[in-house]
Amino acid sequence: MFEYTLVHWIAFLSAATLLNISPGPDIAFILGHTIRSGKHAGFAALFGIWSGACIHVMMAAVGLSAILAASALAFSVVKWVGAAYLIWLGIKALRSRGEGAWIDEARNERRLTQVFRQGIFVSLLNPKVAIFFLAFLPQFVVEGAGPVWAQLLLHGMLIIVVAAFIEPPLILLGNRIANGLRKNRRFGLWLDRGLGTLFIALGIRLALTQR
Repeated sequence: MFEYTLVHWIAFLSAATLLNISPGPDIAFILGHTIRSGKHAGFAALFGIWSGACIHVMMAAVGLSAILAASALAFSVVKWVGAAYLIWLGIKALRSRGEGAWIDEARNERRLTQVFRQGIFVSLLNPKVAIFFLAFLPQFVVEGAGPVWAQLLLHGMLIIVVAAFIEPPLILLGNRIANGLRKNRRFGLWLDRGLGTLFIALGIRLALTQR
């Protein structure tokens, strides 16, 4: 079971690496929280995105993602709910008072939990992610290497493992760049405005997405 050639692994890992280093909404979401509120918020966003991606992989493995690919109505519903959620997050950030980097310890755990949940929903409510996994993963299914669902699950989870080597350093780098400036309240206000604009832009982009 799970017997693959070296060529198979080179092709898959190369593709997975390129996918993870290419800029996208997930990276924008993670770095947006990192720059605004620090590395802890960045990692909370990261784990939320990964959790949502894990659910997408499991859905692809059992075939549920095919519903989104086949049904225009299902795709549209998920798309518009996701777009509305991102725009709502953006409006909240625009209305804030630049307190993203001034979270006291009592509030910190609650806020990180909120960021984690946001990451899950941002990932889950993007139908393009579900369709991507459904289209990408089957290309690496090898006849005789094991049950199809198990191969899909294995390769999907390995994409997230590859991300674990790429995305955390980006968080640490982004945090280091913004660390000194973040202590300035005026700059914190602009960070919130920037994050709000980013979320609204991502929401509009998702709303304009076609199947």
